[in-house]
Amino acid sequence: MMIRVPSPAKLNLFLHITGRRPDGYHELQSIFQLIDLCDWLEFEQTDDRQIQIEGLSSVDLEQNLIYRAAQILQPYAKAPSGLIIRLEKNIPMGAGLGGGSSNAATTLIVLNQLWYCGLNSEQLAELGVKLGADVPIFVHGRNAWAEGIGEHLTFIDLDQKQFIVLKPDCFISTQQLFSQKTLTRDTKSSKFCAYQIKPSDFGNNFEPVARSLYPEVDEAMQYLDQFGVAKLTGTGACVFIEVTDDMNVTDILENAPCKSYLVNSLQESPLHHFKVQ
Repeated sequence: MMIRVPSPAKLNLFLHITGRRPDGYHELQSIFQLIDLCDWLEFEQTDDRQIQIEGLSSVDLEQNLIYRAAQILQPYAKAPSGLIIRLEKNIPMGAGLGGGSSNAATTLIVLNQLWYCGLNSEQLAELGVKLGADVPIFVHGRNAWAEGIGEHLTFIDLDQKQFIVLKPDCFISTQQLFSQKTLTRDTKSSKFCAYQIKPSDFGNNFEPVARSLYPEVDEAMQYLDQFGVAKLTGTGACVFIEVTDDMNVTDILENAPCKSYLVNSLQESPLHHFKVQ
């Protein structure tokens, strides 16, 4: 049996750091918006009990979130098998689009059924947060207001929109951004209703730091700021802008200073109701 499934990306419509916990982790608030830019994963069962990953040779196997997701699920498997997992990578890496976390969540969802683990979404999300704070949003497959380290989710309905996304030609170190003394870490907590009233009040605390450290990010944001309000997603490097009726989208994409994408918002992940046939 071979199964081929999508693994969608996300945008952070805003990202605030509201404090720091005693364990060193930062408290966050954000909105996760799923988008239709997707990686694709193929799962093929084998008889040798080995787990092979194809399509991401640039990442060591033990650090590969797909491999780690399979490993973390193995103790629950009632019908374990070997696997060849093939990745078709369309979501840029190190971009703030959640590609690795999405791949991990897709692996948990598919293998939970292939291996007859019998876990529900909440249980899969609890396992997923051990792999990364963004994994639960992709396990649940719905847009959400996020708090904590990003794992406390309140599911929300968002309007259908299009976005132009630019991927500057740089790889941002999240650790480096967090280490900057100029990073704002005490933004006042807010509520989703406040965002709905005035979304322009909600930005990304990492944006000024990323723009200062990475000229490519600053260039991309300056370019998009000509057409509206550019935003950084996650800790970057991707920046985005909401499409409006008066935009010449084709020209904006063709003249962008780096790789560009036109994406649509999703109300839910295409894996939200996934079932192994």
